[in-house]
Amino acid sequence: MSDQKAVIFDLDGTLLDTLQDLADSGNAVLEARGFPTHSKDDYRTFIGNGMINLVRDIFPGEHRPAEGEETEIVLEEYRAAYGRNWQNTTVLFPGIAELLESLTEQQIPIGVLSNKAHDFTLKCVEAFLGDWEWSVILGARDGIPKKPDPAGAVEAAASMGVDLGNIWYLGDSDVDMFTAKNSGMHAVGVSWGFRPVEELRECGAEVILEQPGDLLNLL
Repeated sequence: MSDQKAVIFDLDGTLLDTLQDLADSGNAVLEARGFPTHSKDDYRTFIGNGMINLVRDIFPGEHRPAEGEETEIVLEEYRAAYGRNWQNTTVLFPGIAELLESLTEQQIPIGVLSNKAHDFTLKCVEAFLGDWEWSVILGARDGIPKKPDPAGAVEAAASMGVDLGNIWYLGDSDVDMFTAKNSGMHAVGVSWGFRPVEELRECGAEVILEQPGDLLNLL
């Protein structure tokens, strides 16, 4: 391995503002089952630990789906709803396109590591981020532990051929900061995401970016 640097991004809340589409999908599941819905802002705390946790967390405590078949049924309902909604309002955060252009021009490899289901991760990258060449794109997959377990981060680094210590991992949640720390990557928090900046600092962010372009000062 060389001293090549690389950047890996979380997806939801870091590259893409997906909050409304995720909220609408969760609320569709709740409405269909006769449960009260949540505000868009409520979903900020439901996102980040993967779809299987989201579909359990949105239910009232006493009606939380049991692990196993009950959760799998609700997960399929959510996947169907998100399959209808994922392109409705999702956009890149301001400044992301310019950052990706700069990284590409500097020949710094870029990747995505998300707890979003792998198929939807690929769809979102292709649809919204397809103008750039990604060295690796990894979402949540069966048999691979989700973030903050370092397995995906280690796999991504190996795929890119870059040392873990030379990778800057950008994210908007505690899960992302722990992922970076657990794998030996640089933990970079973003201020424009779904979670409070204080949470990112408390969970080990080395730096908080006020805007995407600020990353270039770190590399």
